[in-house]
Amino acid sequence: METCPYCGAAQPVRQTAVALQGWQAPGTSNKAIASLVCGVLFICAPASIAAIVLGHLALVDIKRAAGKMAGKGLAIAGLVLGYSGIGLTVLYFAFVFFLVRNTFSHDLPANETAAIVTLKNYEAALEQYAKKCDAQGYPATLSRLGPGRGDCAGANLIHDRRLVAAAPVAKGYTFEYRPGVNGTDRVSVFVLVARPLIPGSTGKRFFYLDESGVMRAAYSQNVGPNSPPVGTSGPNDDEEQDKPAGSQNEPHGQEGDP
Repeated sequence: METCPYCGAAQPVRQTAVALQGWQAPGTSNKAIASLVCGVLFICAPASIAAIVLGHLALVDIKRAAGKMAGKGLAIAGLVLGYSGIGLTVLYFAFVFFLVRNTFSHDLPANETAAIVTLKNYEAALEQYAKKCDAQGYPATLSRLGPGRGDCAGANLIHDRRLVAAAPVAKGYTFEYRPGVNGTDRVSVFVLVARPLIPGSTGKRFFYLDESGVMRAAYSQNVGPNSPPVGTSGPNDDEEQDKPAGSQNEPHGQEGDP
């Protein structure tokens, strides 16, 4: 207490604010901020992963700083959003997978019918090509049946470029073409095999066709010249499964074979 020099009355001492020397407000972790920003973009899976990584790193830095760094709440929020984004991404792809699988499953007969039609179109194009390019015979690859000038390099017999690609795919089936003879000899035999992309989902049967024009089918990947023709009942496919894989799919004749 102080006394007034004029009236002698007691007066309270006026308090003076004293600034603390060397003290600063804690800064916010940049990693925590980045984690939150990436978490907001959770619709993108890479951003969610970045949010999780940065969030954990930010929490480690904040803990080591011992009160000299802020942003724990931001880091936790970024982690929550990041993990939520990963979960939603997984659910999305699972939904798409089952949707596509169910769609193909419902179209099994249609897919198999389309595969048969495609094989017949291949056969017709191959026969036309062999007549056009008699010295060569059947083409070395399906690409020579595709768009071109109408010669042996591009016979312009199949206009759908998907069907003359290196690995043709159409209506849930993949198609493989193997000519019997290459090089200077005339190609006189071929094998076409149609396989379901997902056996049991995009198609149940495997199809085989060669230069004889007889299309055959089986419920195993070992479909070949010994399989029953399409539209007829044949031996149980279990007998075919006992044979080495691929043994039936090789061209069964070459130039000069009996």
